Amino acid sequence: MDINFSDFVAITSTQNEHVKNVVKLQRDSATRRERNLTVVEGRRELRIALASGAKVAQIFWCAELTDLPHPVAEADECFRVSKAVYQKIAYRDTTEGLLATIQPPARTLEHFRPHSDNPLVIVVERVEKPGNLGAILRTADAAGVDAVMVCDEACDLYNPNVIRASIGSVFSVPAFTLSSEACIAWLKRHEVQILTAQLQDSLPYYDVDMTRATAIVMGTEATGLTQAWRDAADAHILIPMAGMMDSLNVSVSTAILTFEAVRQRRG
Repeated sequence: MDINFSDFVAITSTQNEHVKNVVKLQRDSATRRERNLTVVEGRRELRIALASGAKVAQIFWCAELTDLPHPVAEADECFRVSKAVYQKIAYRDTTEGLLATIQPPARTLEHFRPHSDNPLVIVVERVEKPGNLGAILRTADAAGVDAVMVCDEACDLYNPNVIRASIGSVFSVPAFTLSSEACIAWLKRHEVQILTAQLQDSLPYYDVDMTRATAIVMGTEATGLTQAWRDAADAHILIPMAGMMDSLNVSVSTAILTFEAVRQRRG
């Protein structure tokens, strides 16, 4: 069903209850979980979310910043907001002029089916920064990985900053949150080799076969991986450093290792 200009209810006050609710969703992970809603800004991000099965609850459109896109996604409520209101609710207050609250697609690992018999999976443990998690999801989308597993979640998967950093890839990539224990059990049960990125007792990443079913496991930059992952690993891998630094940003490291797996698989 198409949505017309006349379907939008005007909001001009930053004290409006709908405005306050969006601000709370932007800032508070507990509210996002309780309401099963998150905030998506931008046409491209919203388009990817919809294509991945997300349901739009509300659309907020600022006519001062952009034309009304056509067609517009069907939503329970549609609001036309002033520039001041848009700047209140949006993180990127001068871009796009289109924002929505959505229900993320329901995903369970129980019903997950990899693309192939030798899946490539990215696992991240306790990654705290939304920008890093978003960048990893964007890498996963670009590389065509089968899944991203976020273990012992330290950063809300549907944090609006993750959505922005991933440019919507959080919706296009099968992504799951679970404990490290459950993830290790799933990988072992499905005979997926576990490659942990760590400095100790490790091989250069390009010397390890990644053509078989593989999980690339990344930890935090501050403390690395927990002992459970080190013990579960089939091999420890590292990226050799030629300078004074001993490691790279976790999202950069993930991209290097992931595309090495892609290179090997393309032969």
